[in-house]
Amino acid sequence: RDGLTAMGPLDAVTLTNWFPATTECVLRSGYAKWATGLSGQVETLMAYSGGATDKLFAIASGSVYEVTSQGAVGAAVLTGLNNSRWQYCNIATGAGTFLSMANGVDTPQVYNGSTWTNAVITGVTSTNLNSPILYAERQFFIEKNTLKTWYLPVDSIGGAAQPVDVTSLATKGGYIVAHGTWTIDAGQGVNDHYVIMTSKGQVIVYQGSDPASPTTWSMVGVWDIGAPVGARSLYKYAGDMLIVCQDGVIPMSAALQSSRVNPKVAITDKIQYAISEAVTDYGSNYGWQLLYVPTINQLWLNVPIQEGTNQVQYVMNTITGAWCTYSGWNANCWEIFNDDPYFGGNGFVGKAWTLDYQDNAGNIQANTLQAFNYYGSRGVKKYFTRARPSIFTNGQPAIFVGMNVDFDIQDTTAALSYSPQTYGVWGTSKWDVGLWGSDSTITNNWQGITGIGYCGAIQMKSASGGIQIEWASTDVVYQSGWAGI
Repeated sequence: RDGLTAMGPLDAVTLTNWFPATTECVLRSGYAKWATGLSGQVETLMAYSGGATDKLFAIASGSVYEVTSQGAVGAAVLTGLNNSRWQYCNIATGAGTFLSMANGVDTPQVYNGSTWTNAVITGVTSTNLNSPILYAERQFFIEKNTLKTWYLPVDSIGGAAQPVDVTSLATKGGYIVAHGTWTIDAGQGVNDHYVIMTSKGQVIVYQGSDPASPTTWSMVGVWDIGAPVGARSLYKYAGDMLIVCQDGVIPMSAALQSSRVNPKVAITDKIQYAISEAVTDYGSNYGWQLLYVPTINQLWLNVPIQEGTNQVQYVMNTITGAWCTYSGWNANCWEIFNDDPYFGGNGFVGKAWTLDYQDNAGNIQANTLQAFNYYGSRGVKKYFTRARPSIFTNGQPAIFVGMNVDFDIQDTTAALSYSPQTYGVWGTSKWDVGLWGSDSTITNNWQGITGIGYCGAIQMKSASGGIQIEWASTDVVYQSGWAGI
């Protein structure tokens, strides 16, 4: 957001694979391949919740696979689909608990815990329905490329669908991209609102339980914000709803008040330039998605640069609001299953944040360029000579420390290499032969740096595998010249 000359000393120009925790920066954890043997890109993950039964499904190359257990997948449980980009919801009725999914091309499908069947929906061409959600005990669907949504009877997985037509309200035209449930306190208690988002950035909000009853259904209002990004642009988050749009990631409660007038209401305000650039360059790519991982206090925004080969995540610390970037997780889609984050990749499903600090048994490369700092003497030229990062680690990672001066943000260093140590296994390795691991210890060795300028920014890189790293601080030694010299 800020210019290089206006950034605070606790900011960073680049912070890749370092998570800004509350007391230090920590190396992000790794991932492991959870399910293998899938053909093509995994573009949808779905978690079925049926009481005591939880299952995870992946969709790739038009087939659905169960990936609840780790290992190679078995035969597909559903085949012959026209694409793998589906949306879903879970719904409980008197007949059981169901997973309902639709993609706007195929007949919507329903899973009851053991069997997949076609959803029987009348009153509308069911193959045009997409994005099922649950609102007021009813399933709502979007009819693709229109300004209509459709809803089913209460507690139903099929039946006669009825429309909610917003053509007269969507004055900018377009079509509906996403819809969702927004929970707010309107003064008389907590209420659910039904939110519709159009491709032109218009947000239409209703309240009530039965769209067919004028006494229990009414429009709250219509607002204009930035155009949404992707079919998964609405995300329920705590007591609010987040919108991924051209203006960044914005809480619904703030977006409907002043997002276009005051862009600082976006939770991505700190990285607004990065968000704007990513939306401009990759906004039409499939894979934009938010994921909240409460066990580690992180909110992830998946940014699909190139499907299956180059995706990054913009990551927010939900306690402090600080942001960083993760790379190396080439994720098309995300899902939380049994409190753990999973992603769909090229021919596999990955389990992220595995706490082994390796990416599928490979090294993790981390990089940062801190904000430029005048070190208390603006206008005085400095000769930077040494730097000492204070790091807690349980191994010996490869660490490089350098100094960029006078707002030069180029990375002129080579990638680091690292060969992991093989440690002994208790009960297997021999005494005085096996190498035993250790707890985290402080490492604060001085490294020589070179740079002459008025201001400087520490650049630090690390390469490691199977090693925990916590970065607390960095000391810098420099010599000062006369002002203007």
